Amino acid sequence: MKIVIVTGASSGIGAEFVRQLDQSFSRIDEIWMIARNVKKMEEIASSLKNKTRIIGLDLEKNEQRTELQSLIEKENPNICMLVNCAGFGLMGDFEQLSMEEQLNMVELNCKALTAVTYMAIPYMTRNGRIIQLASAAAFVPQAHFAVYAASKSYVLSFSRALQEELLPKEIYITAVCPGPVNTPFFDRAETNGQTLALKKNFSVSPEWVVKDALLASKKRKTVTVCSVPMKLFRVLCKVIPHSWILEIVENFDRG
Repeated sequence: MKIVIVTGASSGIGAEFVRQLDQSFSRIDEIWMIARNVKKMEEIASSLKNKTRIIGLDLEKNEQRTELQSLIEKENPNICMLVNCAGFGLMGDFEQLSMEEQLNMVELNCKALTAVTYMAIPYMTRNGRIIQLASAAAFVPQAHFAVYAASKSYVLSFSRALQEELLPKEIYITAVCPGPVNTPFFDRAETNGQTLALKKNFSVSPEWVVKDALLASKKRKTVTVCSVPMKLFRVLCKVIPHSWILEIVENFDRG
């Protein structure tokens, strides 16, 4: 059985991946949609041409990740593609945000992504592809977004290193590093703080992010940054000391 797995499939970028993969994959048996919100996934699946399997799991929880592992072992599928989109961010000062919520962020953004990737690789064959949703926040530490930026830096570093390990197996990983995207992400992220208005001026659509990510994956690119401003930001983060960038952003924030 040939399948595609998408985590975080109930909304935002994850849901858009499901829609575009449904159009681009014609020779698969199922798309596995994984998220907590079963109702939203069922609504998305109702308009798809490929058969879908709705898997209602909270990947923040280890016992539910174990359920996914058991399902994969039972079905023994050929995983053509894995797209890890599950994740969230919280803005605000580290000491003022809930410790539990910030640890949950690490649990989902880092630990769950690592676990699902580990589960999938043994079931992938030649030309299998993995897409990991990182962020432009991975390029530099970010005050008032400290844990989220660090978690996405982990995703980027992990993806690039793992790509080298998997080259002999001809399995290809692409880390996707968009800037702000017009999704419900900020509804939760801004509960305790707000991002710079300047950043939101560079927002892009999830359709654009996913289209760019799938093309980059097809071309076997290890990292993709989908907009010109974020490409320039990545270059700046390589040539300007991070301490300077942190200071400049902090001055903007205060101003």
